Amino acid sequence: MNTFKATITKIQNVECLNIVNFDFAQQNLSMMSLDLSKNLQVGSEVELTAKSTHIAIAKSFEGTLSYSNQLSAKIISINEAQLLTSIQLSCSDIICESVITTSSSQRMNLQVNDNVTLLIQASELSIKRVL
Repeated sequence: MNTFKATITKIQNVECLNIVNFDFAQQNLSMMSLDLSKNLQVGSEVELTAKSTHIAIAKSFEGTLSYSNQLSAKIISINEAQLLTSIQLSCSDIICESVITTSSSQRMNLQVNDNVTLLIQASELSIKRVL
């Protein structure tokens, strides 16, 4: 499980739907949630989490996507197996992992030291704990 220490910068809610914005190493992250603790407020420091299988990778990305969470990263290792490939990435001084299909890794010609963009859907990011 990947973790990111962040600070809440904005909370929006309508009925039971919440959109929470965070500052993670001067990069913006957003989370969509149906359930949000009442003690969270702007300025709270939290630890966010995302499954490795929920982190997509874009290489030489240009354009606009609906993914609100787009982080710059550098590939530091690639562990390719028959079906899946584990990719370790350095992102703002933390190490995180993305697990993608081996065919995707090969099609993208991913290499150690490639600069890539991590993509995480707002619905796939969650608060692990308040710091």
